[in-house]
Amino acid sequence: MLKKIVLTGAAGNLGHELRGPLSKMCKTLVSTDIREAPEKLKKNETWVQADVAQMDQIGPLLEGAEMVVHFGAIVDEKPFEELWGPNYVGAYNVWQAAWQHGVRRVIYASSIHAVGMVPTNAGADTDASHRPDTFYGLAKCFAEDLGRMYWEKRGIEAVCLRILSCTPEPQNVRALGTWLSYRDMVQLVQRAIDTPVVGFTVAYGVSANTRAPVSNAKASFLGYRPQDNAEDWAEKLFAKAATPDPQDLALSRLGGPFAAVKLGESGIAAIAAMTKGKS
Repeated sequence: MLKKIVLTGAAGNLGHELRGPLSKMCKTLVSTDIREAPEKLKKNETWVQADVAQMDQIGPLLEGAEMVVHFGAIVDEKPFEELWGPNYVGAYNVWQAAWQHGVRRVIYASSIHAVGMVPTNAGADTDASHRPDTFYGLAKCFAEDLGRMYWEKRGIEAVCLRILSCTPEPQNVRALGTWLSYRDMVQLVQRAIDTPVVGFTVAYGVSANTRAPVSNAKASFLGYRPQDNAEDWAEKLFAKAATPDPQDLALSRLGGPFAAVKLGESGIAAIAAMTKGKS
């Protein structure tokens, strides 16, 4: 059991799912978010309201930690200036503070949007070159490169999880390939923590979907073995889907609707439209 884990973005949907499982992997869990603490905490959990973009707020929390699970960020496309602090500076602050306090490993919530312009049918693996679809995706590329540099120059291990579509159940036809269930997401983070040596590793956050457009074969040493398959929802999702347009970037690129929106415009809004059967 680890002595201390720090979880950023603990008030988000994924952070909320991680708090319980992470509390069982360490003696002390420090959960932090820009939002206030929930009503109930785990027995060994401490909540600190902090902004990852402010080093004086986030840095001291990492003292004595062995690992940081960094999920704190804006999770949509926005104008670059709005993402700069939480997504770019925040990543730097976490890695820099990790180095200053002797943290062994950073587990980072990266995103498929780091390679969002790669064609869906390209068979992308974890060595796929960065092709961001948005300023949001560009921030993920920055943090992945930051993590690799801190491993190669300062010896801090990193596992960058390129999460695809993490929701309670698949929301649209695209998600038949991209869905990541909550329990598979938790397992992936757990394997990123308990694998003895990882160096710098990239892994895709995707369930065992029959139609998955990416491969985790080169990260199999993590021991991540997803349990869920979006194909169980295929009949339901196809029944409400519109006729696909082969030229639609939302279907032909890994980033989905984020690949089709203009820079600075919400990708989540476009996903909502797809979910309603408009594409």
